[in-house]
Amino acid sequence: MTNDERPFRLRSVALAAFLPTLLFSIGEGAIIPLIPIVAHNLGASLAVAGFIAAMVMLGELVGDIPSGWVVSSIGERNAMIWASLLAIVAVLICVAAPNPLVLGFGIFVIGIATAVFALARHAFLTSYVPLVYRARALSTLGGIFRGGWFLGPFIAAGLIQWTGGTQAVFWVFVVCCLGAAAVLLLLPDPASTFGPPTVVVGADGRTLTTGEELAAEESHGLFRTIWGYRAVLFRLGTGAGLVGAMRATRTVVMPLWAVSIGITESNTALIIGIAGAIDFALFYASGQIMDRFGRLWSALPSMIGLGSGLLALSFTHELPNGVQWFIGIAMFLSVANGVGSGILMTLGADLAPAASPAPFLGAWRFAGDLGGAAAPLAVSGITAIVSLSVASGAMGVLGLLGVVLLARYIPRYVPRKPRLPRALPPDIADGGG
Repeated sequence: MTNDERPFRLRSVALAAFLPTLLFSIGEGAIIPLIPIVAHNLGASLAVAGFIAAMVMLGELVGDIPSGWVVSSIGERNAMIWASLLAIVAVLICVAAPNPLVLGFGIFVIGIATAVFALARHAFLTSYVPLVYRARALSTLGGIFRGGWFLGPFIAAGLIQWTGGTQAVFWVFVVCCLGAAAVLLLLPDPASTFGPPTVVVGADGRTLTTGEELAAEESHGLFRTIWGYRAVLFRLGTGAGLVGAMRATRTVVMPLWAVSIGITESNTALIIGIAGAIDFALFYASGQIMDRFGRLWSALPSMIGLGSGLLALSFTHELPNGVQWFIGIAMFLSVANGVGSGILMTLGADLAPAASPAPFLGAWRFAGDLGGAAAPLAVSGITAIVSLSVASGAMGVLGLLGVVLLARYIPRYVPRKPRLPRALPPDIADGGG
């Protein structure tokens, strides 16, 4: 019996991968929408608050570089445990922060911990889930993450209403990280639970039989890999970066906008929580659209919605019914984001060479994270120079530019309905064309 023919049930990885992920993402989802508000309460301007909110994305981008080495050195489970503990330390820094600078440092460290945790859970599923089940496992993982971001803000809203402040919300993340670490510590060794790991072929022809080896391969020679695949990364990868940019812009702009129009902390968390519920509800529909009609039918509506939504938001700040406009556009942006759920992971899997997927996937994720890190910094800079409305409009225009790139290059590089892993076309693989 081959590795991919062995008996397997998706629920067999639920405790090992999905429950820790759910707990971690609930904690993160509780605090992320409130970061600009907390920064503002510490005396930060809207521009500085946006910059501090960007620190989590910047931390993830920086964390992408050493995360493969960390996972390969200590293993997937240990990496998730230590990432949870690092996140706890970072949250305690945020709780004790006397000024926006210290708060920003704590948020940056949370981003690093998130990057390590994310790669570890990805490597874990890659190791122990047979290839024929991998897409379902990874899409479920994405849905679990969105579920945490849906539940977290509701918990935050209830705590703020009960306690009258935002400090208690940070302790939710502490409890969730402790819970994730406890679950991982109490579980048996995955190798003895799930049987032999999946075999993946490395760039040099070696067989990579563990998630640690895959993670090391994925982050090894990152910048060399980016140069080697520069054609597709410059073209379609730029589109992926703009997808990441729109998602990060939405995450930062919405709480900043709520602060600027005077919505209370608890109501902000509640609105973002309802928006997260819509986002979460659409993750399965997005997968169905991609599988039945092609990747373009998920990517384009998502980017058109995100770009046009941010552009429309920029004209509503001074309207007398600005709060109602904010709520409506927040829900619209969630629909747009939900329709594109999993698009970056799916495109990366479609493009990755069958013989050696890990290095390309590392470079592809870095491209998306680069956009996710740069966009909030751009929002902060434009807000400081002009206004938050102009920042939202500028990012909306950038999102519509992303529509053009995706419409141009997805049909070129990705078949309408990818069915089997494949090697990249020659003009991609050699970095030319």
